Amino acid sequence: MADDYYQVLELKRDAQPADIQKAYRRLARKYHPDLHPDDKEAKRKFQDVQKAFEVLNDPKKRELYDRYGASFEQMGQPGPGGPGGGTYTWTGGFPGGGAGGGSFEDVDLSQFFGERFAGGGAAGIGDLFGQFKRASGGRGRRRAPATEELRGADVRYEYEIPFQTSITGGEVTLSLERPDGRVEKLAVKIPAGIEEGKTIRLRGQGDPSPTGGPAGDLLLKVRVAAHPHFHRRGQNLHVKLPVSLAEAAAGGKVDVPTPRGVVSLRIPPGSTSGTRLRIKGHGVAAAGAAPGDLFAELLIALPRGLDDDDREALRRIAEKHPGDIRQELHW
Repeated sequence: MADDYYQVLELKRDAQPADIQKAYRRLARKYHPDLHPDDKEAKRKFQDVQKAFEVLNDPKKRELYDRYGASFEQMGQPGPGGPGGGTYTWTGGFPGGGAGGGSFEDVDLSQFFGERFAGGGAAGIGDLFGQFKRASGGRGRRRAPATEELRGADVRYEYEIPFQTSITGGEVTLSLERPDGRVEKLAVKIPAGIEEGKTIRLRGQGDPSPTGGPAGDLLLKVRVAAHPHFHRRGQNLHVKLPVSLAEAAAGGKVDVPTPRGVVSLRIPPGSTSGTRLRIKGHGVAAAGAAPGDLFAELLIALPRGLDDDDREALRRIAEKHPGDIRQELHW
């Protein structure tokens, strides 16, 4: 195993957690044994990448590694009498000398067993082993705890859904590339009323753990495609509704499409472009919330193919009903 875990993952020492996870996914995919079945060097590098990720992805292990380097595991964790109030794992040796190596002068005993063991001399050493034996119930050497299983990295993914799906809900299918190069199809349920930029968490659908622990999560950030006619404001929907000149003048009923089917909307006689009519309860209906409304803004559309007689008839109507229709227009 190379000594510099940062070099193994091709990272700078100030790398952020997201950078570490991204580097691991890239290098694990690059050196995965399934892709290089007969390459011993690739297998060794894959193991180095896993070991480096196991250390740098764990904040506590990374802090010790940054402080002590590759020998940080021999330092253990601070004991109850030292900083941090952690638990020290006895290995039968001392830092710097391996099992049976080193000397008591090389170790700050207060770091592991408290201030009253910091003194030198035979009495201090004898009391150290006596206290240790009594604390362990005469069983001698403590058993080191099993290595903690690391959780796999979370995967962030953006996906654009149709406008209609964001309002009514539905299901979409994602294609995810896994660290080993496999492409996996994943069906995702979209809740009704989801907003642009919201994130859906899919537990256990992230990257696998490098040590056999639980997989990470998939964090799906939702993007919503634009609709050619409808747009959303909060829980309300808005649409520009074309009406004919006759419908605007004489009034009548017109059909309006909504997320919950077609409804009949009454147009008041004498309506003008820009008139807003509300269709109550036909807006966004998110779970646990009252449905919003649909607002239809009238847009008068002249018929196509008007001839000279038609235009003359419209001119006579305008002369019959004079008035400054732009009197309220101002800068």
